[in-house]
Amino acid sequence: MTAGRMAYYPSMGMSSLKLLKYVLFIFNLLFWVCGCCILGFGIYFLVQNTYGVLFRNLPFLTLGNILVIVGSIIMVVAFLGCMGSIKENKCLLMSFFVLLLIILLAEVTIAILLFVYEQKLNTLVAEGLNDSIQHYHSDNSTMKAWDFIQTQLQCCGVNGSSDWTSGPPSSCPSGADVQGCYNKAKSWFHSNFLYIGIITICVCVIQVLGMSFALTLNCQIDKTSQALGL
Repeated sequence: MTAGRMAYYPSMGMSSLKLLKYVLFIFNLLFWVCGCCILGFGIYFLVQNTYGVLFRNLPFLTLGNILVIVGSIIMVVAFLGCMGSIKENKCLLMSFFVLLLIILLAEVTIAILLFVYEQKLNTLVAEGLNDSIQHYHSDNSTMKAWDFIQTQLQCCGVNGSSDWTSGPPSSCPSGADVQGCYNKAKSWFHSNFLYIGIITICVCVIQVLGMSFALTLNCQIDKTSQALGL
């Protein structure tokens, strides 16, 4: 092999390495910014406590807590991706890959469990809502949660206005054909199932792409090091 060709291969390897490095860096930087925004909204909702607690047996299951957890996870994973790519650090890149793999497997597992135990989950949700509605007047956090849901979904009670034994609150819309919030939420989910599925698939594809970029960059670092004799 001539000296010119020997010089060409390391140069080509370095170009590929730089391209992959900056693609993965920008990819993760955008997600880090999104994670910061989600975390910020979560902290705001926790401080304002606007939406309250709907399920009394799961007091941690609030919009603010969910956003804080999701935002924090996105920020940590994206930070590992950013630093691993820009520093060409194989340890950080593999940590980024493993975390994405764990998240992807967790999402698939949750989806399977939701499908298998759909009926049981529906029963538990209905029971939780019926229990929650009994504490509307005694718990300010529960009152906030119900008022928000009934206002946003234009629904009343769990199965209808008859769930309110002492009369429906002012957040319930007027009218004889008003649906219960449980059925209204299920109807919304089924009518938007296609869009939810598309978003879920897109998220999974993005995760797989991130894993692929991390592995490819990791391999490219090895090849470039070998070509340069490092």
